[in-house]
Amino acid sequence: MGRVRLRFSPIIPTIASFLLAALWGLSVFAGWGVEAFCPGGGPEDCPERLGMVSTVSGLFAVLAACCTAGAWLVPTARRDAHAFTWLLGAGVAAWITAEGVLFLGGMLAR
Repeated sequence: MGRVRLRFSPIIPTIASFLLAALWGLSVFAGWGVEAFCPGGGPEDCPERLGMVSTVSGLFAVLAACCTAGAWLVPTARRDAHAFTWLLGAGVAAWITAEGVLFLGGMLAR
């Protein structure tokens, strides 16, 4: 089978996925989300509510990671330009959704 030819470099959505993953990970695991949405402790239950939001957002993050990894690791996807592009696009869209859920949920957790 031949190599996949795309009209764009696949490294662009891959780097976007890694950057969004880093932002999400730092927001959830390094406390950036708590600092942003519950400054100074905020209301007593704000960090707990933000934890629930992080869990829901995590579902989209797992989907995003699986799509991005699947695009690069599954041989069938690597050979089929349509499947490869679709998986990379779905991964970026899922990361954006995970960030959006985290942001909107954080605003509501205030």
